[in-house]
This record gives sequence, structure tokens and C-alpha cells, in this order.
Amino acid sequence: MNRKHYHYKGAEVSCCVKYFLFGFNILFWLLGAAFLAIGLWAWAEKGVLANLSSITDLGGFDPVWLFIVVGAVMFILGFAGCIGALRENTTLLKFFSVFLGLIFFLELTAGILAFVFKDWIKDQLNFFINNNVKAYRDDIDLQNLIDFAQEYWSCCGAHGPDDWNLNIYFNCTELNPSRERCGVPFSCCVKDPAEDVINTQCGYDVRLKLELDRQKYIYTKGCVGQFEKWLQDNLIIVAGIFVGIALLQIFGICLAQNLVSDVRAVKANW
Repeated sequence: MNRKHYHYKGAEVSCCVKYFLFGFNILFWLLGAAFLAIGLWAWAEKGVLANLSSITDLGGFDPVWLFIVVGAVMFILGFAGCIGALRENTTLLKFFSVFLGLIFFLELTAGILAFVFKDWIKDQLNFFINNNVKAYRDDIDLQNLIDFAQEYWSCCGAHGPDDWNLNIYFNCTELNPSRERCGVPFSCCVKDPAEDVINTQCGYDVRLKLELDRQKYIYTKGCVGQFEKWLQDNLIIVAGIFVGIALLQIFGICLAQNLVSDVRAVKANW
């Protein structure tokens, strides 16, 4: 009696997809851990971890939040994608896909709303900058962020140098005992190429001068207008970065879903 042997080719998990997703996410995981470590170290240096209630004491924006939030999101995503791919865990892979899809949806929604409500966004940006001008001396990280922005965009204040009247150290009231009265931070000053050392007192008393005379010493344009101009001049680059990030997110979702399908197919043949 002749026996017939049938060979069925079973479903397999793609090693390329599995280990590419693993490698893709282990970088995110490590980068997220580094961001978190930097953020926590910055808070430890400022004594925030010793007194958590001080988190809400700062009147302006604490840049450390960027490291904490971005680091936490990257760490969670990287962990789910990395372990999910390595262990072929469909629960973690689904979580990775849904979480990444949610971020993509929020980014898309924010982009559409920013385009539709441009004037409202501009008003919020004005409010945000002025609120941080008030808290300029309250936090060293915020101070460095404002100084960087003013130097990079060659601007001063939200609309102009007089916005620094909002700060208790720079306002021009008679009761202000500060040496910085009627001045601006050094980051508002027009840089002299011949100077090797930054003159941190270059903005003292500069707002007592006439507006035409100010232009010789400080930037007189506001940061909101300069940021808008920079955005228009670099629109293709900025758009390219956002499109690149969006494509990476879509690619990550597709890889995860492909791996989930492979794992399900293998389990179905058991």
C-alpha cells in the first residue's frame, strides 16, 4: 500500500521585520532613557526632586518638561516596540501601534488647527512669550532658552524691547531698585564681531534712549514676527521634517501590524 506524504509550508514570522522593528525601537528606548535622565538630573540640580511642590511655583515654562515628556513618550514607545518585537508579544505590539497612531493623529490635528486658527495661535504665542518674560530670572533653564531664542532670531521680547517692562528687574518704574532698570537682557544686544567676550551689561539703560538710537545697540524687532519670518523662509525644510517624522510613524505602525499578522498566522497553525 503506497502512502502519500503531504508537506504543508507553515506560516513564519519574518525575521527581517522582527529584528528591524527591534533595532528601530531599541534606539528610541535608549534615546528616551537618555532624555529622561537629563531631565531628572536637571530637576535634581535645581532641587525640584527634593521639593516636588516647586514644580508649580515657576510662573513661566520650565524647558526641563520637554526632556521629561518627550523622554517618557519615547521610553514607553521604545519599550513596547522593542520587547513586543523580540518576544513576539501581540499585546505590546498593538499598544505600540495604537500609541504611535494616536500621536500621529494628534500631530495631524494640531497642524490643521494651527493652519485654520493662525490668529489665535499667534495670540497664544504672544501670551506665552510675555508670560515667560515675566519669569526670566526665576529659572536658569528658562533664562537660557529665552536668550538662545533672542540671539538666534535677532529679536527682543514678543513684539519689541518694551515687552521687558513686564519683568520686575527690567521695568522702568521709579520704584524699581534693580541696576537692570529700563534695560534688556544681553541676548537682545547687537553683537560686536570684534568682541571675544560677551558683554552681559550691554543692555543696561538702553530703553532710556530714543527708539532710533536703540537700533545701534539692540534688536528692536519682536520674536513673534521674527519667528513667523523664519518659518516662511524655511517652510520647505520645516515641512520636510514633519513629513519625514510622519512617514517614520506610519512605517513603524505598518511594521508592527505586519509582525502581529505573522504571529497570529503562526499561532493559527498550531
